[in-house]
Order: sequence, then C-alpha cells, then structure tokens
Amino acid sequence: MTKLTARLADGVASIPAAQWDACAAGDNPFVSHAFLSALEESGSVGRRSGWQAIPVIVDGADGAPIAVAPAYAKAHSQGEYVFDHAWADAWERAGGSYYPKLQIATPFTPVPGPRLLLRDSAAAPALIAALEAVTDQHELSSAHATFLSPEQVPLFEDAGWLIREGTQFHWHNHGFGSFDDFLATLASRKRKAIRKERAGAVEGLTIRHLTGDQIGAREWDAFWTFYQDTGSRKWGQPYLTRSVFPLLGERMGDRLLLILAERDGMPIAGALNLIGAETLYGRYWGCIEDVPFLHFELCYYQAIDAAIARGLKTVEAGAQGEHKLTRGYAPVPTWSAHYIPNPGFRRAVAEFLVRERAAVEADQAFLERLTPFRKGE
Repeated sequence: MTKLTARLADGVASIPAAQWDACAAGDNPFVSHAFLSALEESGSVGRRSGWQAIPVIVDGADGAPIAVAPAYAKAHSQGEYVFDHAWADAWERAGGSYYPKLQIATPFTPVPGPRLLLRDSAAAPALIAALEAVTDQHELSSAHATFLSPEQVPLFEDAGWLIREGTQFHWHNHGFGSFDDFLATLASRKRKAIRKERAGAVEGLTIRHLTGDQIGAREWDAFWTFYQDTGSRKWGQPYLTRSVFPLLGERMGDRLLLILAERDGMPIAGALNLIGAETLYGRYWGCIEDVPFLHFELCYYQAIDAAIARGLKTVEAGAQGEHKLTRGYAPVPTWSAHYIPNPGFRRAVAEFLVRERAAVEADQAFLERLTPFRKGE
C-alpha cells in the first residue's frame, strides 16, 4: 500500500498554486488557488473574520499533494449559509464548547462544488479520515463540509458523516439561442411580466458586460461602493475587504463578469459573476440608486443572457430567494455533510435531520409546482 501523509498547512497561499490546482482540477473557480489565496492575502479571511485557513493536505509518495481540502477553524457560524446556530446553542447549553469548529467550504460562498479536491480519486477516504483526525485530535465539537457537489455526497455518507439537504434556485439552459427562446418556455402571463420588468428596469440606463482587463480601477471603485451598501444593509459589515477585488481581477480576470448599469456614463449598480466551466455564478450585487426591478435585471436576466451567449448550462444566483422562482429559476437540492464525534450529540442532530429533510423535500415538491413554465396552455 502506498504510504500517505496528512498535514495541516498555514493557509492556501502557503501551497504552490500548481500543486493546489492539480487537485482542484479547474472547473469550479471558487476552489481555485487564485480565489482562495486572494481571500487570505486581502485579509478577507483570517483573524479579523473568524475564518482561520488551515487547509488539510494528503501527500503522495512523491511528496506532492494528491488531495486537499479548503478547511477553516471557525470561531462562529457566520458566512456559511447552512445554519447550525440551534446546534451550537444546544451544545453550549449542555455544557460543551461548540466553537471552534472545522469548516470545509469556500468562505462566504454558498456555491455547490467539490470539497475534496483530488489529484488521485483513490485518496478521498484518506482525506476524509484526515479531516476527522483534525477534529478529534483538537477536541473540536464538529466538522462541516458545506455546499457539496452531488457526486461527493456518497463519499461522506460512506464515511458515516450526517447528510443535510437544503434548497437553492438555479436556471437551466435547455439549448436556448436567445432570451426569447427561454421566454417561450414560460406561461404567457409570466412572459409578459418579465418583459415588462426588463423594460422598466433598464429605461434610461446603459448595461455593460465587462471581463478581464475591461474591469479597471474605476469599475472596482464603483463596485466596492455597491458592495458596501448591500453588505451594511444585510449583515452590518461586509465580509470582503476592498483589496480582494483587484486581486481577483489580476489573478482570474478572464473568469470574472462584471455587469454594470450606468446612467449618463456613471455606474449606479453592478453585479459580479464568476464564470465556471459550465456555470455562471452570480455572487455580489449593489447599487447607489433605487431603480425598481434593476436587481432582477442585473442579477437574473442579464446573467441568463450571458450564459446563453457563452453556451453555459446553468446560472446559480446565490442562496435562498423564492422570488427567483417566478423568473425561471427552479428549485434544486443542495447538500452538506457533518461529522460529530460525541455520540449523544450526533444522535440528536441525526434525528433532527430526518425531520428536516422530510420538510425540505416536501417544500421542494411544492415549489416545483409553482415554476412559471408552460403546463399545457
């Protein structure tokens, strides 16, 4: 048997980019070395944020990583979008210390993707065992791998982790040649409503799609203002720092799509997307002028336009949001996996998850009936 060695690293930035990306495979931009190291080097991740980067590495016989996991010691449950506050409260009331915990995720990013990054797929069990060992040896309450890609769910399930189900809303491209082709699949009343929304949202505005070196200091300054406004209204303090945006532009500009709305040449709103191999990921939005339906236009409809133009299969526009349903985004399941060493605590969480999953799946079935697509009209 090949000897494997597991270790903790001092941040993703401490690992050579070529070694990390050889495991990450390049399809999902949020697990790339460029994205994760930019979070660290900008100070978005670190002591200030309560996300301490401690990636878990499994080295092969050649001494190079064959499996890595983007792991973080967490001092709270913020910025995760899979809510375990009730679990933390129950454990603390029972006399335990829920924090720190181990989080295997992309910080502040509710985007499904691989959490076991594998140069050698046979190393998956070893990497999961290493995550468990970190939890056990440091006497942590739990480990959580959130927003798993569906194909990795069985790997955690086979290892005995508890599986949790959630819901997001994604748009699917069924070979559309234009936005009108997509609209043709909707009920007539929904088509008219969307056309009216779009016309009203862009009246008097210019919409620009920018990528790569088209996004300069002026655009980043404008977008930072938008991002701060949204962050301060939603959670009090934006997660990301100012310097992360130009860092991302330098390192992965060809995978960024900034959609700006301008009035008389001045940006008034923007939506920042990341471009994956098959998916457009909507991430951040903000504005300095309140224009009815402009949020839907930039974040949902313009994203659909961009995906069709690029031949992408899916648009993922972030967490929650049943308002996406009427705009052609369908409910899909999301998955997370949870390792809880304490038998009594694990049993209580497992019982909760059985009840929760039944409710989640019933809700998904109900939402599916509310989709705006034509049903024999």
